[in-house]
Amino acid sequence: MKSTNLTVNRKGDLVYITFPRLLECGAVRHVFSTRLGGVSEGQYSTMNTSFSSGDDFTRVEENYRRLCGAVGIDISNLVLSRQTHTNNVRIVTKSDCGTGYTKPSFTDVDGLITNEPGVALVTQYADCTPLLFCDPVKRVCATSHAGWRGTVSGIGKVTVDTMVKEFGCDPNDIIAAIGPCICENCYEVDTPVLDAFANSGIDITGVFREGRDENHFMLNLVRANKNILISAGIKEDNIDISDICTCCNASELHSHRATGGKRGNLAAIIELI
Repeated sequence: MKSTNLTVNRKGDLVYITFPRLLECGAVRHVFSTRLGGVSEGQYSTMNTSFSSGDDFTRVEENYRRLCGAVGIDISNLVLSRQTHTNNVRIVTKSDCGTGYTKPSFTDVDGLITNEPGVALVTQYADCTPLLFCDPVKRVCATSHAGWRGTVSGIGKVTVDTMVKEFGCDPNDIIAAIGPCICENCYEVDTPVLDAFANSGIDITGVFREGRDENHFMLNLVRANKNILISAGIKEDNIDISDICTCCNASELHSHRATGGKRGNLAAIIELI
């Protein structure tokens, strides 16, 4: 697993990814996990971040302890939601810390936003597209989960629009990151998916090309979400763009497609300092 756009960090057995522009802005701690450096076993091995996948709770807890410890996040600050491929986003506060970990999870929420330090927002993945955001001026951060359904419903733009509406953010100030997800060479979809994008109003320039099978198409989720973030007003120069495919690197990253669903989850975590 190599990248020219993102930073692959190694601390002993633990391997995790960070985003240069988010790091440079100095307003957040953040991390994106890999499969490496945890204590889970079998199909979850070794770094699984899902408490609801059937993995042992204490193993997942230890995985978070290791992952968060690498970047200085207290695991008691974690806030997780039950993601269902919506474009629903939720504003959370310090009182929500522990949700999805030591408290019941939010449901039908695929994006989390906060303007309070010490609230570690978590979204989870196994081929879908991670989106992370930070406005270092207004001191707001967010993370959103964008599968093809979340992408076609514009969860990236919904997240930005909510940051603007609720906290007065200027999109010109927002730093964003598009994390590792399945690449267009691995992600073949059918005509209904193409039609959903074509009818969505999203700029699909460079998003689809002909597939290997008749009436199938290769979908570029990174390009689609980049187009959406730019349409929301974020400067292209303020976006870190992944060049790492979860499916191509399934030995190092959890991939639903590569494993037929027998896998754990990756996590994107972001917290205001």
